[in-house]
Amino acid sequence: MVYVIVNKTSKTGKGAGNWNKVKDFLIDRNIKYTAYQTKYKGHASVLAKQISRLPDEDITILVLGGDGTVNEVVNGITDFDKVSLAVVPCGSGNDFAKGVGISKDIDENLERIFVKNEERAVDLGLVRWEEHERDRIFTISSGVGMDAIVCKKALTSKIKTYLNKVGMGKLTYIILTILTLLQMEKIDGEAIIDGESVALNQIIFSAAMNLRAEGGGVPMAPKAELSDGKLDVCAAYRLNKYVAFLVLPILVLAKHEKLPCFFNKRFEEMELKLAKPFTLHADGEYCGEVKNVRFRIAPFALRLRGIE
Repeated sequence: MVYVIVNKTSKTGKGAGNWNKVKDFLIDRNIKYTAYQTKYKGHASVLAKQISRLPDEDITILVLGGDGTVNEVVNGITDFDKVSLAVVPCGSGNDFAKGVGISKDIDENLERIFVKNEERAVDLGLVRWEEHERDRIFTISSGVGMDAIVCKKALTSKIKTYLNKVGMGKLTYIILTILTLLQMEKIDGEAIIDGESVALNQIIFSAAMNLRAEGGGVPMAPKAELSDGKLDVCAAYRLNKYVAFLVLPILVLAKHEKLPCFFNKRFEEMELKLAKPFTLHADGEYCGEVKNVRFRIAPFALRLRGIE
């Protein structure tokens, strides 16, 4: 059975139009479905939890929305053995869809999901921090520092609203990153990576990457793989903010890994201990101000439809 979760109010405005195309496809091919529309922030998680508890033995949740809606859905799924995920991207960045290779063409995407029945088991990331009683799932990335601050600003940014209207939403993160660098805060920390301690002093950001890119396509972890049972850390530290402006284009071009101001390593579990609270995000969603945070991998946890 197919259950559709539609975010018609995605900031690109594509949700409603894409849903009409998807609905026509499902009807034309006599595919039984039940559709739900999100009504408030967090509603997709509530819907996914309710759907997961239905008696159906094999459930597909088809999400029409952006990275935030996808994140809500995976955090609502309670039974990953019987529930698979399919996505029609409708957001501004669509880092998840791009990162896993979901087709931009809706008809091609739906053909791969429902006709060719393409499916692949992919990794999920898990993050937990103090005063949060259970793991939060992330599909793309989770991290502290500058990228988290940028994500937090983007949630209420007038810049993002305007750029979405003119079809240039992905520029939001670059613009906000530049503005954030002007007031850059650095915090000392220690990373314990698969049992090994690494000093990361004057951290600007530290991102645990499940996919290679975040923030509208910034390739933090160029070598990250979809189903390798590992996360990739990308941390920037000991970097003067004026030099950071010169380094930023190198990061965008994915040429940063050999620079001494970046730390990159593949891992299964990492604990980050910070000298004082730093902003944390998961898939661009603000999680809070944290001092201790743990990232780990859930290998092959999600059955994702529409990709080989």
